[in-house]
Amino acid sequence: MNAIRPTLPFFKHCLAGLIMLLVLTACGFKLRGQISSLPFDTLYIAAPPGHTIGSDLRRAIDATTTTKIVDATDKAEAVLQVLNANNERRILSLSGGGRVREFELIFRITTRLVDNKGDEIVPRNTITLQRILPFLDAQILAKEAEEQMLYQDMQADAVQQIIWRLSTIQKSNVKPETAAMQ
Repeated sequence: MNAIRPTLPFFKHCLAGLIMLLVLTACGFKLRGQISSLPFDTLYIAAPPGHTIGSDLRRAIDATTTTKIVDATDKAEAVLQVLNANNERRILSLSGGGRVREFELIFRITTRLVDNKGDEIVPRNTITLQRILPFLDAQILAKEAEEQMLYQDMQADAVQQIIWRLSTIQKSNVKPETAAMQ
């Protein structure tokens, strides 16, 4: 009889775990997966010269989707235009002595999607990301490096948001005559 008692709590825990598993699967819960395709086969990315957002977008789309990045607008079903991408920094708070204690870092990017003839598929769309940077005068060099890392992180987040937004476009929005001109 003593050999059976230690296993009873084990079975209760297993039963509780099984019930939790059934409840989670019954509610439709699933992890957000990778994007495998966009609603067009070819894409041209027009980004401001000298900004890394264009190469980051190309790299991310190449790595996560089946869409091919092309080097000319006439070879593309769609053109992703990065109209602007900029970094801003605002003072968020000051100490009693008037010294900066926190900055608000802002990364803003505006894009739009057109077909290869310039007809708009998705209108102008702005993504704004913000981070807070605590600031101490004694750590100026470290804070400059941290600021650059935060801007890079916001840009990477913006790239993922752009890809997710592109993946939600309905195939019907991409004009068939554009798709046939590959």
